[in-house]
Amino acid sequence: MELFRVCIVEDSAAAREKLRAFLAVYEEEHDCRFSVSEFADPLDFLEKFRNNFDFIFLDIDLPYMDGMEIARRIRATDKQAIVIFVTNMVQYAVKGYEVEALDFIVKPVQYATFAMKLERAVGRFQAHRGKDIWICEGNSRRRLRTLDIKYVEVSHHNVIYHTVEGDYKAYDQLKNVCASLADAPFALCNRCFLVNLHYVTAIGDYSVTVAGEELQISRSKKKDFLKSLNEYLGGK
Repeated sequence: MELFRVCIVEDSAAAREKLRAFLAVYEEEHDCRFSVSEFADPLDFLEKFRNNFDFIFLDIDLPYMDGMEIARRIRATDKQAIVIFVTNMVQYAVKGYEVEALDFIVKPVQYATFAMKLERAVGRFQAHRGKDIWICEGNSRRRLRTLDIKYVEVSHHNVIYHTVEGDYKAYDQLKNVCASLADAPFALCNRCFLVNLHYVTAIGDYSVTVAGEELQISRSKKKDFLKSLNEYLGGK
């Protein structure tokens, strides 16, 4: 059963409850599962955002900061998350192309419309999710979704895959890990860390923040790493 990570950014408790209930109905009808996070405060969402959601249901009329600006900030670091506006401000929602929003749902939300939009979003996500890889854990094998891998830590023949679901250890070499992830947006920030550019949220002089964790960028890798990151953010 496939698991999707969903975030609802909405200041109305009733609206959040309705969307969560609709997600539960969709789960039953489509044999999938949603891990749901909710935020009433958009600033709280941005503070905790780590490129860690597949779908983001986003109201536009929010306190402190409107949904369009939030979406712009999401897109500054995350090109993959699927944004769906849920709003009664249709005149702004139709400008969603500016922030690469997939769609918008007009309030009051009806389940039939919600399910149709979500099904489209799931199809888009599955088409762009990237491949799966298999790793060896002792005598067993585990399948990992490349989009779920935040970074890979390599020391000699010991490899740790740091993922959104936890850490998994394997016995392998850096060259093999790089080969298996060659088609995904990964780049070396030093000889020990292979970073998923999807999870990069900040860059220092010689450090990179990956899903809230600060990793060192070596002098020898900095130029190539920044080039890869710029190309990724630019959509190349």
